[in-house]
Amino acid sequence: MRPAASRDLFAALEQISDPRGRQGQRHPFSAMLAAIVCATLCGARGFKPIAQWLRTQAPATWHWLGFKRRPPCANCFADLLKRIDPGDFEQAIRQWTGQLEGMNVEEDSLRAVSIDGKTLCGTLQAHQRAIHLLAAFHHQNGYVLSQTQVAPETNEAKAALTLLKSLVLEDKVVVGDAMFCQREVCERILDSGGDYFVVVKDNQPTLRRDVQLAFAKAEAFSPLSTT
Repeated sequence: MRPAASRDLFAALEQISDPRGRQGQRHPFSAMLAAIVCATLCGARGFKPIAQWLRTQAPATWHWLGFKRRPPCANCFADLLKRIDPGDFEQAIRQWTGQLEGMNVEEDSLRAVSIDGKTLCGTLQAHQRAIHLLAAFHHQNGYVLSQTQVAPETNEAKAALTLLKSLVLEDKVVVGDAMFCQREVCERILDSGGDYFVVVKDNQPTLRRDVQLAFAKAEAFSPLSTT
């Protein structure tokens, strides 16, 4: 990671409002958020792993993150994450990762972005559906560009229209399954300067039949001579 990109992380996190009161602020707000981000990038998945990762770092790393005393316990991270605005936190991370985009990608390479949904484990409640998220994943850099919750009364294709608004799609190809083989979704991608590669199945029977008929003429697609 380049040093400039690391400094940009702190600048992005400083834009988030601190929900804590003036009393009891033992640790800097940006230091705790930066520790959460760094620990998560290192594989920590939970409050206790985040705190354990931080405790194993050298004091020099604590100071670099912004801590002025011994790092907090897992409960401190849990209380903080429950109080901050998740939308603001995601926007800050999205701004930071947006500056990292293209650092490890060749100029002429194809930049693929997959959109797919996932139901979160442990979120099922009585008389309510489990939380279902739709995310856009950048293949080359290996991070999530953006995500949005799919409302219970709609589907991933409708949620994709909102998700695509938050992405810069120039010089990118959006990859999706048959769910996203919809005219509105494809038009949104093209209008944003991107391309798309989606699966055609029985959800679009007429289009699927047209594709099958087109590829039936092998000479129209193959550069090899036919026998």
